[in-house]
Amino acid sequence: MTAMPFAVYMLASRRHGTLYIGVTNDLARRVHEHKAKRPAGFTARYEVDRLVWYELYERAIEAIQREKALKTWRRDWKIRLIEEANPDWSDLTASLAL
Repeated sequence: MTAMPFAVYMLASRRHGTLYIGVTNDLARRVHEHKAKRPAGFTARYEVDRLVWYELYERAIEAIQREKALKTWRRDWKIRLIEEANPDWSDLTASLAL
């Protein structure tokens, strides 16, 4: 059995809307939790549940470092990162291997 990769991800409420950055070892499960508004919190309150960008890492420490770095970025840098990979801000949830 291979180890689940760690993911750093960004959710958006809509194109150019509210952004959320997170890290997880099970991206499909975590996005499902956001869509189900569990737990109640920031993403539930602001309806931030569209997966618009993610990167995978083999090691947790690498993913956590990337998440922390992205959280210090200016908003326009985050938008550019999303639009380079996902110019239409499509919800990438369906593309995840479940």
